[in-house]
Amino acid sequence: MSAREREHQQWITSLCALARAAGEASLVHYRDDLAVDRKADFSPVTAADRAAHEVIARGLAQLAPRIPLLSEEGAHLPWSEREGWERYWLVDPLDGTREFIKRNGEFSVNIALIEGGAPVLGVVHAPVGGQMCWGVHGVGAYSREGGEDIALRVRRPAEAPLRVMASRSHRHPKVDAMLARMPATECDGLGSSLKFLRLAEGLADLYPRFGPTSEWDTAAGQAVLEAAGGAVLDLEGRPLAYNQREGLLNPDFIAVGDASLPWKEWLDAA
Repeated sequence: MSAREREHQQWITSLCALARAAGEASLVHYRDDLAVDRKADFSPVTAADRAAHEVIARGLAQLAPRIPLLSEEGAHLPWSEREGWERYWLVDPLDGTREFIKRNGEFSVNIALIEGGAPVLGVVHAPVGGQMCWGVHGVGAYSREGGEDIALRVRRPAEAPLRVMASRSHRHPKVDAMLARMPATECDGLGSSLKFLRLAEGLADLYPRFGPTSEWDTAAGQAVLEAAGGAVLDLEGRPLAYNQREGLLNPDFIAVGDASLPWKEWLDAA
């Protein structure tokens, strides 16, 4: 384990506590009548998103004041400044705002650390139900339950029937086209980064995503999944990378537990 990886692991307890505090701040609004605003791209934003952001921004500034922060609900600095970042926090304080508004519990707090364009640390917390998962490159992926960390590992080889995760609110027709070409398959809808966790836990095999996602939507979940032995790949088979372009949108991608699955063959139908 490198010195940098030891530093990352040492931060985990603080980051899990911070994610939990942000989740508690969001749940205050979860129980109340909720005013929903719209951003410039017409995506929803609530007081819960902003409250969780403030908790995380303050906490990260205390934990590592020299590392810059890029948050969905914070100031989005221009590419001319961001392109020089070798290391930064990438945060979605409330991933799955649509699920939050529906009050179905399928939302999460996402905190990731990006180094050299790759997510090397991730914490994903589900405020409803309390699930807390973390992953650190070179260390592993774990579910924190009480005071104990339980190791996560993808299932490999994948077992029949294959289990596919799909977006609850953004299911694309290409997903159904892909499913039609796959062998015996079960498909479950789920919101937010919780889909990545199901793969990391060995409870699902594949999560295809077609259509727009932002970098803060995926970074923490990718870090956990990769630390558990999985992969998140663009449609050319390259690991999903960060801070590589002026915009903050990801390309279409496939998250897999077992990278040997012939997903490109199934993709031909999509």
